[in-house]
Parts: sequence; structure tokens; C-alpha cells
Amino acid sequence: MKPFAYVRATSLQEAVDAHARRPGSRYLGGGTNLVDLMKHDVETPTALIDISRLPLNRVEELPTGGLRIGATVPNADLAAHPLVRSRYPALSQALLAGASGQLRNVATTGGNLLQRTRCPYFQDVSKPCNKREPGTGCGALDSTHRDLAVLGHSEHCVATHPSDMAVALAALDAGIELYGDAQGPRHVAATAFHRLPGAQPEQDTVIHPGEIVTAVVLPPAAPGAVSLYRKARDRASYAFALASVAAVLELADGRVRHVALAFGGLAHRPWRATVAEQLLTGAPLTDENVLRAVDAELAQARPLRGNAFKVGLTRNLARDALTTLARACAGEPPARLP
Repeated sequence: MKPFAYVRATSLQEAVDAHARRPGSRYLGGGTNLVDLMKHDVETPTALIDISRLPLNRVEELPTGGLRIGATVPNADLAAHPLVRSRYPALSQALLAGASGQLRNVATTGGNLLQRTRCPYFQDVSKPCNKREPGTGCGALDSTHRDLAVLGHSEHCVATHPSDMAVALAALDAGIELYGDAQGPRHVAATAFHRLPGAQPEQDTVIHPGEIVTAVVLPPAAPGAVSLYRKARDRASYAFALASVAAVLELADGRVRHVALAFGGLAHRPWRATVAEQLLTGAPLTDENVLRAVDAELAQARPLRGNAFKVGLTRNLARDALTTLARACAGEPPARLP
């Protein structure tokens, strides 16, 4: 047992000040990921600064029609919120696709964004891992990497980001509010929040030391837009994505007025498919155009020895998602699987 201090913060500034006074400390929300990592000695904080009781647990409708989601809103509450279900179904579906009901009752919005990879080499302190211990190498690169990255990886790290929620937020053009002592409040686009590994895979996000995620902001949903989240995994529940897709679509006269596409399970961060979006915008949403656009996006993939199947899997998921949304735009009922 490694001893650590515990501080229960009563304000944002108190939490930030406590973090600054205690090098090596960590913020504690639901603890569903952090506590597990502490048990395995992957994380060894000097102090836990409990922010779970700060007034960050509300979902507020903004005057613009968007939503502001506090960082400590439980995943279960967010998935069930009427405005999320009606305006941003992809987000609700993504949250319900992740973890068990018990975990969703405790896991928070901010913690979901900040959860660490489930790469087995990161979670096992007896194995080399540049993310856990920079300079030791990537044990997964030439070993077991079936579940790991095919896009945006580097020789230093092939881990993937595990969040379903973050993929939906990337497709929905969400923003993330942060608060820190030196920087004060600032806003970062969800698509820019998580980093690709490069030569510093230990840095998962662009968050500065001591900063706290305070909220997620969703822009107003376009009146004619529809969205969904699709996930492929090894078993029907309680499994991380082999590949996933969040999609938003708006059609006008059979042509794509707006499309947003984000992939999960493929990279160190949610992968916004900007190449595919550019090719689809303004074009008829035909099967041929969808596959051409998705293939152009996935041409950037660099599969490893054991995970080339992810490219075809993602292609089929994206095709299914956009076809389903096109039917919804046309007012048709969704197709039923046999």
C-alpha cells in the first residue's frame, strides 16, 4: 500500500491551489479508472483532490439552444437526459455503449474524457511502455496489438483512446471548458483535446498541469440533422470498441448539406474523418459516394500485423451508419437486422 493524502475541495480555486501545493497529485471524480490504475501501481499519486462535490453536476440549456454539461454529471444521467436523447442521440447511444450500468452511475463526464488507454502493456508495470514510463519502448508494437491503433500511431506508441463518449463529442463539434490557476478559464475544441502520440505518448491531452475539466459545451443541433453512434466489439456488452463511428447527417434535396464523421478504437484520439466529410459534402448520398469517401479517409491507415481487419470493419460501420441516417432523413423506419 502506497500512502497518499486526501483533500476534499470546496471550490475550483481551492482544488487548483491544492494541486499546485502537492506535486504528483491527481483530481478525483468518480474514480472508476484512476482507482483501478492505483491498484495496479500504474498511477501512484501523492494526493487525491476530490472534486466530486463541486457544483459541476448540472446539464444546462444555453440561450443559443446548445447544452452545457458539467464535468461531474454522471454518465448515466447524461445518457438519460431528455434534451440529450432528443437533440444529440449519438451522445446518448455512445454513453450507453460504454461500461456497465453500475459504472455509468459513478463515472463522470470529465473523467470519461480523461480516462487512460486500456492497452495491456500500459496496464502491466512489468512490460515496457512509453506512455507509462517514457523511454522504455512500446511493448505492443511487435507483439500483441490486435485491439490497438491503425491511424495516427507512431513508433513510440500504438495505443488507442477507449472513450465512446469522446467519439460522439468529436462528431458533434463539442467544446471543452478548462480551468487552471495560471491560465484561468479556457475553451478547447473536442477534436483538438486529445493528442496523437508522436514522440511524447505520455501526454494524452492538451490539458495543462493542474487544469480541471469544468464542462462540455454542445452547439445547437441543426433542425434537420440526425445523428447516431455505432460500435463493434468482441462481445455484446462491457467491452471496448474494436472500431466505432459517430455520424451526423443533414440532407437537402438528396444531397449532403452537412456531415460529420468520427471514428473510435482506431487511434490515440477520436479520429475526425475530415477527408471523407469534404468528399461527401454537396454530393448525393449514394452507396458509391459513401464508400469512395470512407476509403479515401482510411487510405491513411497503417495497420499493424494483427489488426488490419479494423480497416474493413470501420468501412462497413461507416457505410451502415450513413445509410441508416439517410433513411432517417427521409422519414423511413430504420432497417431491422435479421
